Amino acid sequence: MPKSMTGFGRAECLRNERRFKVELKSVNHRYGDFTIKLPRFMNPYEDRIRKRLGVDITRGKVDVWVNFESFSKRDVNVRINEAFADAYADAIRDLCVRYGITNNFSVNPATLELLARHPDIITFEKMDDFADENTQVELWETALEALEQALAQFNAMREAEGDALTRDIVQKADNIRALASKITERSPVVQQEHRDKLRERVTEILNNHNQTVDESRLLTEIALMADRGCIDEELTRLDSHLAQLASILAEGGAVGRKLDFLVQELNREINTIGSKSTDPELSKLVVAVKSEIEKIREQVQNIE
Repeated sequence: MPKSMTGFGRAECLRNERRFKVELKSVNHRYGDFTIKLPRFMNPYEDRIRKRLGVDITRGKVDVWVNFESFSKRDVNVRINEAFADAYADAIRDLCVRYGITNNFSVNPATLELLARHPDIITFEKMDDFADENTQVELWETALEALEQALAQFNAMREAEGDALTRDIVQKADNIRALASKITERSPVVQQEHRDKLRERVTEILNNHNQTVDESRLLTEIALMADRGCIDEELTRLDSHLAQLASILAEGGAVGRKLDFLVQELNREINTIGSKSTDPELSKLVVAVKSEIEKIREQVQNIE
């Protein structure tokens, strides 16, 4: 079943006190265009992610966000600026002496809390570089699991929308077949009317010029002129293109470009039929077919 180019997926995976969140969103695009935003330490994995996306996605502009959170003490470095703490403590001690505050500074919890509150004394930083090979394997496996889950949700949404698009296109194709059937029924009548008008017109012209009518020659010329307005070949090709349309939809996969080309061929045939027809009733039917083809074209633009 064809897939839509638009979709959304989100998932997360938590292992070893580390969590990855992955989000995918796509819109229509002529080609496959991936924009991947990763934590800095995951830059070496971008090519792997891009290749994995390429397995499931051939067309569409896809934005991928990968977010990383760690709850492990192994991934956090706590640093104490002892020189700054000593200078800060000395300053507090001097204030105590200056203002006669008798306080056992060395054991006062309140004073220790005051030191700890200062942002430049105790600092911490999360690791953004995992050199250990085992850690790298763990991180990639966790990230890949989140990516796979997000892709599964993403593809399920695209398949559901693709199914709806397919059903709509099939309905429009059935409408075109019904209209083409009416054109086929009307065509012989129009051709005969065209021949009769040509015969009357030619006979009238010859009579006005006192010319004798050569019946066999007249019939031959009328037949040649009438054949120029024959639309049997175009109707046959139109029916063939509609059969191809159904076959391609049943084929599934990335068929958007094939369908786009086929819609152009449908337009070509109905435009030729319209250019050959001078009958008002046929012209109405041609306009109705063009309208259905345009609706199919709009839906095809959404198919991968």
